[in-house]
Amino acid sequence: MKELLQNKISGSRLTLPVILCYAIGIWLLGGLIQKQWWIQFGCFLLTTYLMVLLNNSNALIRIYSRVISVTFLILSCMACFLFSSLYGNLTQLCIVASYLILFQSYQDKAAAGLTYYGFLCIGLTSLTFVHILYFVPFLWILMLSCLQSFSLRTFFASLLGIITPYWLGICWLVYQGSLPLFVDHFAPLIRFHTPFDFSILNNSQTTTFAFVILLAVIGTVHYWRTYYSDKIRTRQLFVIFIWIDLLTVAFICLQPQYYDPLIRILIINTAPLTGHFIALTHTKITNITFCLICITALLLTGYNLWMSSSLY
Repeated sequence: MKELLQNKISGSRLTLPVILCYAIGIWLLGGLIQKQWWIQFGCFLLTTYLMVLLNNSNALIRIYSRVISVTFLILSCMACFLFSSLYGNLTQLCIVASYLILFQSYQDKAAAGLTYYGFLCIGLTSLTFVHILYFVPFLWILMLSCLQSFSLRTFFASLLGIITPYWLGICWLVYQGSLPLFVDHFAPLIRFHTPFDFSILNNSQTTTFAFVILLAVIGTVHYWRTYYSDKIRTRQLFVIFIWIDLLTVAFICLQPQYYDPLIRILIINTAPLTGHFIALTHTKITNITFCLICITALLLTGYNLWMSSSLY
């Protein structure tokens, strides 16, 4: 069978280093040096490395391919208007780290240590994006149904992991005499704004959101058509990606003012689905789709760079 362009690119050892150079170029064009976004850039590189580890340690693609990390790089660079946010980049880093740790607890109901550290990352994320706590009950459900690691032991370990950063935070606030700030931190959890108010999003945000959703749909449909070819463990992990994608899209629609951290979560979970589609399909139609995806991503990246340059 003749190897198609999508398969040549997804299976090449040169793809990741080439796209990494591309990503560095986008950061430079976006204002890395002028705006001194070195910490944000460091978080981005570390998150990319963790995405590589996530793919390798869980064999998300059953052939040699770095396409999941490549997809993450391309989608993250496409959303270049997010580069400036230190808290956003830290949120993205913590979410990938939590996946990397929690996935190792598969079918281990005694994995209190792994669960603790996985949810410690969630707790750290909640310091800058408190609404991530809304995802915690769903993570417990996914631990029970997909990871099969939920037990009383791991439940209490997860709670301990979430509250650990707050123990340290309370000590600091008491020392500073600013304890009321602790209550204020959780106040946004009970404040709701107008749902489906997409007027607060600019054109860059809206088009990027629509494109990532389209990729998520393509990846999800493809996965449900071909899931039987993967090992059971891999299937369960992809179910997690799909469910978190659905929850994130619903969250953005209901409360679009939290778009910036949520689109990062959407990109993290969409990258494996899109990568699976690109690496493991072999038809002329999917090859054309791959080319259209690449062209659209490049055009959106250029557009977002142009728009964000006026914002920064």
